[in-house]
Amino acid sequence: MASAQETPQPQPQPVIQEDQLDYTPVAGSVTLARRRAARLVTEWGHPELAWSTALLVSELAGNALLHGCLGNRPFKVRTSLRADALRIEVSDPRGERLPSPRLAEDEECFGRGLLIVAQIADRWGTAPCPTGKTVYAELDITDKHDEPGAHDARTDIAP
Repeated sequence: MASAQETPQPQPQPVIQEDQLDYTPVAGSVTLARRRAARLVTEWGHPELAWSTALLVSELAGNALLHGCLGNRPFKVRTSLRADALRIEVSDPRGERLPSPRLAEDEECFGRGLLIVAQIADRWGTAPCPTGKTVYAELDITDKHDEPGAHDARTDIAP
């Protein structure tokens, strides 16, 4: 029986820029995290990704606040830029509560966040971390985010 050849996995690109901050588990922290991430991505030279970044941070941080926080334990937002992708990570202390996309009914106010994340991000997923779990989303660094109809944080995100 012939053995299957392993396809070598590409080495991850080194991190060029990185930011990480803990947030108090209150609603206003989601707004702060969203604005900070959009501003940083713009400062890092990718304003075309700011709108998508803000939306992804908002959805992932909102989920952490609603489903992942315990008492006053903070949630963490980490944003990192490599040459090939921007990665957004939101960590919370509830490692046993993994996110799962679902179809919300028309009259429901909640339940669409992960479907939005799946549509906006090039990849998303979860990973265990020492203090709970991390939910991540990645945006590839390409021209696709700058196509007609793409959003820009300078015009869509309130300061």
